[in-house]
Amino acid sequence: MPTHPHPFARLDPSRVVAAVESLGFWLPGEPFALNSYENRVYLVHDEDRRRWVVKFYRPERWTDARITEEHDFLAELAEAGIAVAPPWRNASGQSLHVEETFRFALFPHLPGQAPELENPAHLFALGELIGAVHAVGCQGRFVHRGHLTLDTMASEARERILGSDWLGRKQRGAYERITEALQRDLAPHVWSPAQTIRVQGDCHIGNMLGRDEHFALVDFDDCLMAPAVQDLWMLITAQRDDERQMQLSEVIEGYEQHLDFNRRELALMEPLRTLRLLRHSAWLVARWDDPAFPPAFPWLADAGYWDSHIRLLEQQHQVLAKNTYWVD
Repeated sequence: MPTHPHPFARLDPSRVVAAVESLGFWLPGEPFALNSYENRVYLVHDEDRRRWVVKFYRPERWTDARITEEHDFLAELAEAGIAVAPPWRNASGQSLHVEETFRFALFPHLPGQAPELENPAHLFALGELIGAVHAVGCQGRFVHRGHLTLDTMASEARERILGSDWLGRKQRGAYERITEALQRDLAPHVWSPAQTIRVQGDCHIGNMLGRDEHFALVDFDDCLMAPAVQDLWMLITAQRDDERQMQLSEVIEGYEQHLDFNRRELALMEPLRTLRLLRHSAWLVARWDDPAFPPAFPWLADAGYWDSHIRLLEQQHQVLAKNTYWVD
């Protein structure tokens, strides 16, 4: 058990208000906590009834340079007319601010609902949005943000789990065997830096908000250099081949309103899904000392979760053995 309180335990509503008001705003109401675990995110409104999202960055996760590079990318996208939420900047042009020991940023609130991934019009619109982001993303490169690498990230996730006490003896043996097999599966999937662009990095439907067929992309906290398909594969959720084909076709057609898509990258979809499965459990283990995690993910402490996780990894190994994603 941790011997010291987690830093976020000190982030009470009064500190949130004090942080925002230190920038020259006045908040007539209380902050409302939004659903976020990696960072702490709150909805506030100022005296002019403008709504803002204030994000407090997890201590010691990103350097200032990495966060600033995220903010600069958002400003670049907004300048190009793309629906994103660039951070507020003070008179000196600063977007990253500090209150006590907390680093934070203020973003305009973008209202909306998550898209429907069974709706062809929504899929086309999302593909078009991501294509617009990538058309800007390929015009420059990140210097401080990370690079997506399957082998390294999978190995780090594996070591995190095996270095913990969460697995029973039999589970540990099964986990070691299946993750070794998955690492062999992932090993052939490599790319050069020239095949990567600046991407949002975490394009799930919770980060896409809008109405009708107009969506915005939010939360660039995980932006990095990666193949373009990293921002597309999570939109393909159907189980039947004909439905998956429809989803792919709509997304790519929308994407190619702005930028050609290299269809050979579709072979990376299942390897990227595998990496996400591995990293999600490792992330939960790594963050368990954060007081927000045990009540939000209580099933992690159940041995049955790890049995199910291992079975899911075994199924993914079988999927990778016949990985033939393609569209004409």
